[in-house]
Amino acid sequence: MSEKPFDIKHRCYQFSKEVIQFISTANYDRIYFSIFDQLLRSATSIGANVVEGKSGSSIKDFKNFYTIALKSSNETKYWLCLIRDTINVEKDKIKDLINEADELSKIIASIIINLQK
Repeated sequence: MSEKPFDIKHRCYQFSKEVIQFISTANYDRIYFSIFDQLLRSATSIGANVVEGKSGSSIKDFKNFYTIALKSSNETKYWLCLIRDTINVEKDKIKDLINEADELSKIIASIIINLQK
């Protein structure tokens, strides 16, 4: 992945773009379409929920959207690992995507935990 932005919104956006580019260049049979569709939905949901949370009307709103973003990042890791282990794709690229999804999960989880202090 390229240089990672500091702002979580921008980092999630960059990750969404990377996943979209990965999917657009991957060669896969029609039988795997739903897996890639689920990956696209979960990966883009991370940033969408972070943005929604930042514009929330309360701390509770913020936390709820960040919790959804965390769930989406964990789901994204699941789909990426499933693709890695079942479909012939570029292994280095998917490894980078899995690592970034994992880092996003950790960052978002730490933000949620800090809200509880």
